Amino acid sequence: MSNIGERWQQRISKGQLKRASNGQHHSHGHHSHGHHSHGHHSHEHNGHGHNGHEHPNFKSFYTYRAEVRRVLSITLVLNVAVVLLKLIVGWWTGSLSLLADALHSITDSANNVLGLVTNQLASPIPDRDHPYGHQKYEAVGALGIAAFLGIACFEILRGAGERILFGGEPVTMGATSLWFLLVVLGINIFVAFYERRVGLRLGSNILIADAQHTMSDIWITMAVLGGLIGVWMGVQWLDLVLAFPVAILVVRSGWVVLSANLPWLVDEMAIAPEAIHAVVMRVPGVLNCHNIASRGLLGRQVFIDMHLIVEPTDVLSAHNITEQIEQQLEQDFGPTRVTIHVEPHSYVESQISYGTQENEITIMND
Repeated sequence: MSNIGERWQQRISKGQLKRASNGQHHSHGHHSHGHHSHGHHSHEHNGHGHNGHEHPNFKSFYTYRAEVRRVLSITLVLNVAVVLLKLIVGWWTGSLSLLADALHSITDSANNVLGLVTNQLASPIPDRDHPYGHQKYEAVGALGIAAFLGIACFEILRGAGERILFGGEPVTMGATSLWFLLVVLGINIFVAFYERRVGLRLGSNILIADAQHTMSDIWITMAVLGGLIGVWMGVQWLDLVLAFPVAILVVRSGWVVLSANLPWLVDEMAIAPEAIHAVVMRVPGVLNCHNIASRGLLGRQVFIDMHLIVEPTDVLSAHNITEQIEQQLEQDFGPTRVTIHVEPHSYVESQISYGTQENEITIMND
């Protein structure tokens, strides 16, 4: 492992993730100065390397991973129980919608296994081949959940189409089967709220995505339960009709998971450049800040780049200003890795970020 990776591992394992606001001394995890032909200096600050700064909801990586693994293991056991109950009742009654729902629940168990694998891979600790860490594996796992949802939707619609075209055995239903389904519904409700609560507390995309998937299970099971109650009362076609809204609910769940994770994978802006600019300009000695960019996941880790102009002075003083900027960004936005490109005063720009001219600002004159 590289030196920076070793330092990260040591600091995280010692639980030294503290916020900048507690006033403790900073020691750089990584700091680099590069001289360019026009006299520029580049400073990179590893937010966790400064004896770490922690957002209130940010825990050490190992504690975080252990909690996510524990939640996924518990929900895996419960989801397997749900699958078995649905398959038994679905086979017993001949209900198409219930068998389709059982298939959807199989994807829940597969999602848990996928989550356990990506949880093991998704480390924030950088190494030679992954200098920005491995956290996007978690987003990839969430996209895998979206893919499973798409497969489940296809199977539901295919089964409904076959029954419409070729017919099928009539559905039979009794009170015992309905009680089994009520137990299944209760398990799903517990799993969804448990995963969502822990996922929001930890900031875990994989748990939140899996909770969204399980939430779709709740609505699906309720729809199936309603259809089977109709069958019990003699309305045979209700089971078939309800297979279609079930498929729509599955598609919606997949879209929610997809839209929540794609921005992270394509490096969408993590923090508005105007917000970063406002924080930086509060630091004494800063004259101008522009070309601001950010990516990552707020609350977990954000990578920030910027060009900075400070009062004409020596390199050490400029370095101290960048230190203060890094501390302030860490305090306001949680875990960050900041790269600052220091420029001479002649490089002042009015556009603080990339793209349109709408984010231009009034700059200080000489």
